[in-house]
Amino acid sequence: MKYTYLLFFIIVASSFTSCISTKQLTYLQENEDRVDSLMTIRKVQEPYRLQVNDLLSIRVKAIDQEEVSIFNPVNNSDLNATGEEKLYYEGFVVDLHGNIRVPSFGEMQVLGYTVEEVREKIKERLMKEFFKEEANIFVTVKLAGIRYTINGEIGRPGSTILYRDEVSIMEAIANNGDIKITGDRKNVVIIRQYPLGQKVHHIDLTDINAMNSPYYYVQPNDLILINPLPQKSSGFGIQGLSSFTTILALITATTTTILLFIKL
Repeated sequence: MKYTYLLFFIIVASSFTSCISTKQLTYLQENEDRVDSLMTIRKVQEPYRLQVNDLLSIRVKAIDQEEVSIFNPVNNSDLNATGEEKLYYEGFVVDLHGNIRVPSFGEMQVLGYTVEEVREKIKERLMKEFFKEEANIFVTVKLAGIRYTINGEIGRPGSTILYRDEVSIMEAIANNGDIKITGDRKNVVIIRQYPLGQKVHHIDLTDINAMNSPYYYVQPNDLILINPLPQKSSGFGIQGLSSFTTILALITATTTTILLFIKL
């Protein structure tokens, strides 16, 4: 029977590594010695610079709105589209050469610019070529939502667009049904677009310092990957009760086999 005890010890020991601990599931944990601590102000995020395939919403207003109507999308009643579809038809897409096509302007280079720089560029050209100061031109340039894709151990995987100027990764995860219990919160992978290609970044969402990470805020076209924990494929279960049930079944089966072998 000493082999049975040895096997029992091995299985129980392995069960401690198979269960998912609370520390692996809790977001933004502080150090244990902190009580009601005041978080330092997060680092200022670098302004987003436009990439290929970004969609811009551009509006021009003036005292006499008729004068700027050519620069604004036409309200086409025949276009049966709302929300994202409407933005797709009426917005300005950054093409493969980094340009957008603006009425009367033609092509305008915007790749690598911030939306504020594009706004200033458009207003400066309007005042130089089309209007005088008395026209009181007001230009608005915004990203037509922040689109990201999230896959892996998440409640609702897929592509999502949020009509916000700023979206944190915590908001994105909550919007897609939260990370499953089998998801790795300590090593969330973010594949981000840059002018010269893609880069892979990592963020630990169980650490409070993640809020100061340059990857805490989602950027357009981010791909967020939630990888599974090793426990998902271990076969021992992810919770204490399921692990205990599996271990008990293994011990029972093993003991029965040994006893039958001894009798033979």
